[in-house]
Amino acid sequence: MTEQHILKNYITVLEAAGLYKGASESFPENAEVSGLTYDSKGVKPGTFFVCKGAAFKEQYLEDAKSRGAVAYVSEIIYENVALPYIQVSDIRVAMPYLAELFFNSPEKKLHLTGVGGTKGKSTTAYYIKSVIDDYVSANNGKESAVISSIDVYDGVERYESHITTPENIELLSHFDHAASSGIKYLTMEVSSQALKYDRVDLIHFNVGIFLNISEDHISPIEHPDFEDYFSSKLRLFAQTENALICTNADYFDRIRESAKASANVLSFGTIPESDIYGYDIKKVDDEIRFRVRFTCPKDVSVDIQDFDEPFVLTMPGLFNVENALAAIGTAIFYGIPYEYMYSGLKKARSSGRMEAYTTKDKNVIAVVDYAHNKLSFEKLFSSTKEEYPEYDIISIFGCPGKKALVRRRDLGTIAGHYSKKVYIVAEDPGAEPYIDIAEDIAQYVKAEGCPYELIEDRGEAIKDAIINSSGKTIILITGKGNETRQKYGNEYLDCPSDVEFTKKYISEYDARN
Repeated sequence: MTEQHILKNYITVLEAAGLYKGASESFPENAEVSGLTYDSKGVKPGTFFVCKGAAFKEQYLEDAKSRGAVAYVSEIIYENVALPYIQVSDIRVAMPYLAELFFNSPEKKLHLTGVGGTKGKSTTAYYIKSVIDDYVSANNGKESAVISSIDVYDGVERYESHITTPENIELLSHFDHAASSGIKYLTMEVSSQALKYDRVDLIHFNVGIFLNISEDHISPIEHPDFEDYFSSKLRLFAQTENALICTNADYFDRIRESAKASANVLSFGTIPESDIYGYDIKKVDDEIRFRVRFTCPKDVSVDIQDFDEPFVLTMPGLFNVENALAAIGTAIFYGIPYEYMYSGLKKARSSGRMEAYTTKDKNVIAVVDYAHNKLSFEKLFSSTKEEYPEYDIISIFGCPGKKALVRRRDLGTIAGHYSKKVYIVAEDPGAEPYIDIAEDIAQYVKAEGCPYELIEDRGEAIKDAIINSSGKTIILITGKGNETRQKYGNEYLDCPSDVEFTKKYISEYDARN
């Protein structure tokens, strides 16, 4: 049960943070707070309601009042709504202080891992989860929690996600669920937007991971330029006790310098100087095999001895070795023995990540993956060409509306360079017309001399690519993975996932052949 507080405690916390500007004359200081939310639909009697966001409407506050809100907190005073209030100077900065008080800092009861970077966050999160789950299961512990762009599990709730890092109040609610359920470990993705807009303020990570960096999320509603994007991501280290940094990352020297804000730092990568060095990487049948040499620096103290041991991944993609090394580094910081690193990584899966489906005649391989930015596309397409040199590549993808605009150039160029044909489909177009997005991408595909087709419906494109393929073909279906919703306007509409479509049309192909 969430610990309850009285309203005057919130004033005290906000005053100490320098955010308090005043309260209504008849403010009920001794009123009990039984809920905290910014969603008017979730208000129940006794809820302290948070007014946030550029799109906030006074009607939301009226709705909160009608549902029993005890008071509200806002940068703006709504004179037409007869409800007690606290006024603050910055509501986004204030939210973490409110949540920490209401939920009583539940993250302090958890081993909290934050995963940052442009690509590979969700795969790394699930690699870590698989290793930890093997370890805690052997010690009669509970399944670890995860908050990712794929789904959320916190011991109470398990559902498909549609955002990488939720707002702070939601995060603390998940932490509270996990701690109350007896869960000891929680792994989460940390986005640049979460760091920039204070969603993870006051949260201390036991382990923080920086995988890589590449231009992404540059748009009027995200980051104005690469420097803003990069510097936002680097903020992770100031909140991290034990940092893991990838030696293969661009701008590594700057990343390493920023990582000094953390108490302990280990490097990982396929460069020999890495503290956690992955080498002898090879594909053997459906497995990726490699060795890892761990050499602990003198200024870092961990409970795991230096080692040089073999590892196996059964999830496709040579590039996933870097993600696996990050998971191994996390296990080292948590003192998890090698046997669980090995067993966890060998069985690790991430729903919608590098899921491969092959026709009975072996002529068609369809790979469903979440790859959706320049760095993930470069890794996916180059790795596919290396692993399947005798197969032609057909790609199916789109780009979201109104954001990450540079992706249209990058993805179109990369797919056009590697592919025999490209299908440009809908991928959360939101408020922007699909055809405008598709034609924008198409110009870059065309510039690479690659044939393309515009088919809005993802299922139709997947069907056409599989059923009408000729010769040995590998189809890369990217962007949505196992998601079952598509964003049009401001709504998320239910739809079959790419995985469902792929299984259906692989079966249809087999029946015809």
